[in-house]
Amino acid sequence: MNQTITKFGHPATLVADYVHWVVLLRPAQPTLGSLVLAAKSDATAFSSLAPVAFAELARVTADIESALGAAISFDRINYLMLMMVDPNVHFHVIPRYAGMRAACGIEIADAGWPKVPALGEARDLDPDETARLVDWLRGSWPSAAG
Repeated sequence: MNQTITKFGHPATLVADYVHWVVLLRPAQPTLGSLVLAAKSDATAFSSLAPVAFAELARVTADIESALGAAISFDRINYLMLMMVDPNVHFHVIPRYAGMRAACGIEIADAGWPKVPALGEARDLDPDETARLVDWLRGSWPSAAG
């Protein structure tokens, strides 16, 4: 695993594992169910990923949207590729919704709705909350996931 994946809490935050990608629960939640979609390679430029990683990305994003749709019932979804601090290829996946969403005793409003995500207002999860949300999201993941 690359340093970006480790920084985002792997293995404790692992929701789904694919050949070229991992899906992690984002430790700071601007909205409920926020994820990090990270390439397993050491690539630091999106264009440097192998063609097979791009091909698998279609399946991974379909699984993300299916799982978050079932779990969160989002209105929109944002894929943010910032890569300013963490160098390896990754996206912040932010489900967007009007109002509040709750799961596992955790309630989070989308403070930025309907504009850009309010990343600075994210709720930091403790290890118990992280474990509960990871298990909850895994329960919504398509059974064929890597």
